[in-house]
Amino acid sequence: MRELHSFPLSPFCRKVRLTLGEKALEADLIDHAPWERPASLLKLNPACEVPVLVEENGRRVIDSNAICEYLEEVYTDHALLPESSTARAEVRRLVSWFDVKFRNEVTENLLVERIYKRFRKQGEPDSRYIRAGTTNLRTHLEYISWLVERRNWLAGDRISFADFAAAGHLSCLDYIGAVPWEDFPGAKGWYAKLKSRPAFRGLLADHLPNLPPSAHYADLDF
Repeated sequence: MRELHSFPLSPFCRKVRLTLGEKALEADLIDHAPWERPASLLKLNPACEVPVLVEENGRRVIDSNAICEYLEEVYTDHALLPESSTARAEVRRLVSWFDVKFRNEVTENLLVERIYKRFRKQGEPDSRYIRAGTTNLRTHLEYISWLVERRNWLAGDRISFADFAAAGHLSCLDYIGAVPWEDFPGAKGWYAKLKSRPAFRGLLADHLPNLPPSAHYADLDF
């Protein structure tokens, strides 16, 4: 069986899980706490980071973008990259937007401070970073709303890796109830459309020990 070595509240692992789900590819989830540097993960990836995809033939693919592009090339059904080079460039631009800019401005300030620090036993969250992340999140939700006013999905007419990159981060924040959806109906409508897809079911079933999801997390009519 194909394996995905991951951490449940990793946006990058979630992006890969959504890609697998959209392409109807099954994988056993093997959870790790990367900061503990487990020998089993270090053996798979010298950087001791997730995600790592291990195919049934033993082929190993590391890094979320490398995994997604690998899956796109090998399993061509349910394409997540458009045909034209210009449209592909826009998808990749938005993937970078969420995986770099959103991560630095929002995820690092909210998810890391509120959750990862607890797991790593690094002390109390810093309210300065949480305030900054909360403010930055609103700016990004405005941008998502602007995009979906002009397109069916974030990067164009079809669902793509751009949507999954954004949803990877936002679903983690939604798990802890940190997203003010009611203030951004455009972004909320886009996310509700994503949540209703079969690929999202695995994420909505996530339930971390001693850290239950927000009340509306799995609700399709949130």
